[in-house]
Amino acid sequence: MYSAILIFIMVVMGVFFPDRFGKVSGDIGSWIINNFGWYYMITMTIIVFFCLFLIFSPIGKLKLGKPDDEPEFRTISWLAMLFSAGMGIGLVFYGATEPITNYLSPPNADPETKKAMMDSMRSTFFHYGIHPWAMYGIVALSLAYFQFRKNEDGLLSKTLRPLFGDKVEGPLGTVIDVLAVFATVIGVAVSLGIGTMQINGGLNYLFGIPQNFLVQAIIIMVATVLFLASAWSGLSKGIQYLSNLNMGLAGLLLLITMIVGPTALIFKVMTSATGLYLDGFIFNSLDVAPLNASKAKWLESWTIYYWGWWISWSPFVGIFIARVSKGRSIRQFIIAVLLVPTLVSIVWFSVFGVTGIEIAKKVPGIFGLTTETQLFGIFNELPFGTILSIVAMLLVSSFFITSADSATFVLGMQTSYGSLTPSAKIKVTWGILLSLIAFVLLLSSGDKGLGALQSAAIISAFPFSLVIILMMISFYKDADLERRHLGLTITPDKEKMEEYVEETRKDENYELEREATEEVY
Repeated sequence: MYSAILIFIMVVMGVFFPDRFGKVSGDIGSWIINNFGWYYMITMTIIVFFCLFLIFSPIGKLKLGKPDDEPEFRTISWLAMLFSAGMGIGLVFYGATEPITNYLSPPNADPETKKAMMDSMRSTFFHYGIHPWAMYGIVALSLAYFQFRKNEDGLLSKTLRPLFGDKVEGPLGTVIDVLAVFATVIGVAVSLGIGTMQINGGLNYLFGIPQNFLVQAIIIMVATVLFLASAWSGLSKGIQYLSNLNMGLAGLLLLITMIVGPTALIFKVMTSATGLYLDGFIFNSLDVAPLNASKAKWLESWTIYYWGWWISWSPFVGIFIARVSKGRSIRQFIIAVLLVPTLVSIVWFSVFGVTGIEIAKKVPGIFGLTTETQLFGIFNELPFGTILSIVAMLLVSSFFITSADSATFVLGMQTSYGSLTPSAKIKVTWGILLSLIAFVLLLSSGDKGLGALQSAAIISAFPFSLVIILMMISFYKDADLERRHLGLTITPDKEKMEEYVEETRKDENYELEREATEEVY
């Protein structure tokens, strides 16, 4: 209730005072960036290394669920769902544009040089690589652990019980859950706004349909009807089918572009840029350019904005990934969530980034196209360009519907005491509010493009980042206690295992506990 009221107030302010709303959000976003950009960088880095620690820790042997729980979804469908929910629209929207933009204005090189091209690819890999997926992973891990192993409700506040005890049932828990809902709504609305802009850009480039707010509002309304229809079909049907469709369309688009583009150069640049990404991983994770004003400005516009967007999206993606990850071990979960999407992102941006830069060198007019039309301008210079543009618009639309569909489920879950089957009425309510917020953010942006969208992501991320830090501490506190209770070590302690087995013989659930011990070892 509190969350819906807060979102409704934002909608009213945005509709009746769009310019003021955009200016205030922009000012707050700029203040946070200027004063707390370093905090975002440190927070993301700590989370990355905590996830890496869990891979090698004995805690990784624990299962997200009871000892006999099995995964609900096939691995390929599981990966497709977490990837579609995680950053699908961003991949299409920024697939060619980010490398091109940073080729023209790189953080560490002279513009439009070979070094600029490598630097642009390296920074793009950084923004879509391990860092965002570590953020998603830690939120999802904590939720899945407490919900499926500890029988807690699927609310973020309940993951903090080891730190605050029964206080999570009172006002403190309410505040945490409201923050989670607020961050979810803003994060998803930013993505929907970006998706709307690109669909409008594609329609403009291909069919001459105007790029304006009216057309974008119509796109949002049509998409709203479609994703609400999908939401009625349930998680295991609608979202799973849409996610598989997304991966099929994305694979088709990627394969065709790879073949008709500069294939050899794509793989060469991908290999070298991956080396640069790994080589400067720690430095770039903490670099805030305190004595370099131009680079600091670049970091604010790209890296820190991305970190804010990923943090604001983490409750949505985290809750959704947790819901579909029951029955998997912590180690399996972390490895899959960190590596698979990162590798796919590296391949994706290599194909579209290298192809885009090489074509734009020959057709300089592409450099001047707007962000939402640049990809279609590139396709226009390739064989099968019209087909590629149509597939791209279908893919953005499908990602749009999948993200919104997933979000209605997640928001319904968060506002119905963690229910795994929120009512259709609740999902429809949140679906409409999501569309209204995306509508308001586009209205407030006006001719400033992504301004209000970026500011909204950064603002919503700031308070929620504190919750994520507490979730990480709480998870480790409880999981380490369980690890010690089970006698789990990097090298199994046979004496402790035998003692544990002997103790469980006195328990009426001996068979279940024995299976858990055998699975662990």
